[in-house]
Amino acid sequence: NAIRTVYAFARRIDDIVDEDPSMDPEVILKKRQRLQWWRTEIEAMYAPSQELRPSPIDALGIVVRRFGIPKQYLLTIIDGCERDLTQRRYETFAELKEYCYSVASAVGLISIEIFGYRHEETRQYAINLGYALQLTNILRDVKQDKDRGYIYIPKEDLQRFKYTEEDLKAEIYDERFVDLMQFQAQRARDFYHEARALLRPDERMTMVAAEIMDAIYYRLLEKIELSDYRVFTKRIRVSAIHKIVTALRIWVGSKLFVKRLR
Repeated sequence: NAIRTVYAFARRIDDIVDEDPSMDPEVILKKRQRLQWWRTEIEAMYAPSQELRPSPIDALGIVVRRFGIPKQYLLTIIDGCERDLTQRRYETFAELKEYCYSVASAVGLISIEIFGYRHEETRQYAINLGYALQLTNILRDVKQDKDRGYIYIPKEDLQRFKYTEEDLKAEIYDERFVDLMQFQAQRARDFYHEARALLRPDERMTMVAAEIMDAIYYRLLEKIELSDYRVFTKRIRVSAIHKIVTALRIWVGSKLFVKRLR
């Protein structure tokens, strides 16, 4: 399965960075070396050659050749994950947005190449949906990321709501924190809406997997909001049953919608 192969690649890259949050220079160097191995393999995969050499990432190579995946998308994912080795704070949302593009939107751009698309704006749909999904992840994982030494909420937003990094580390839950999280949630919600506005009706069936992801993560965002942003006390999830029901509902709905278009 092509999508599973791409997701497995993204997960392996992410795991290299996440397996040990230490800032020890030797640990970081070893991780950089492993990431560089992946870059080298990807460059070789795209290099014109008379001889195809066997590679541990042949499955990814098959997907790349079959669907014409641009090399830069794969390298961008590696670059984004590599930022986590040394960058643990973000000054502005513009800076965070670059990170979200690398680790989420680039995966979406690869996905639509596999799904197939007709309209150029579908690329921006994938980019905006990637922003929405990653921002939702950040909201859900505030505590877990903080415990690992990461704060993804931009410093400019912390300052705007007079909620300090020390407050976050101490897990202070007050009106400032709720206002801060509401602001972050609305930003994510805006990207969901912007993405949906770009998806043309005749793309819905091919983008059904993306629409399922949209619906599940949007429900996660709603649950975070309904909890009054109590992300310090529990990790908020969408149940497996809800995911299955959502997937079936959207798949059936897309099939019926396409039939009506014919």
